[in-house]
Amino acid sequence: MITKISENIRFNRIRLGLTQGELAAKLYGDKSLISNYENGHSVPDISVLCKLAHIFDVTLDELVEYEIEKDDINER
Repeated sequence: MITKISENIRFNRIRLGLTQGELAAKLYGDKSLISNYENGHSVPDISVLCKLAHIFDVTLDELVEYEIEKDDINER
């Protein structure tokens, strides 16, 4: 299952002109790690998401495309 996070990782990697191997090296991992993220076979944990956001120069919210609606906040 491809998630928005998967799509955003791929988009940002390509935007920066990085191969999967180059991005994996920045995370001290193997190319298959990035492939699994981009194909939706696995989801990065929070520490990896933070590293990816830093590498891509985006906020964590932008990377995961998480938004809180005002109605959601008022219900709590």
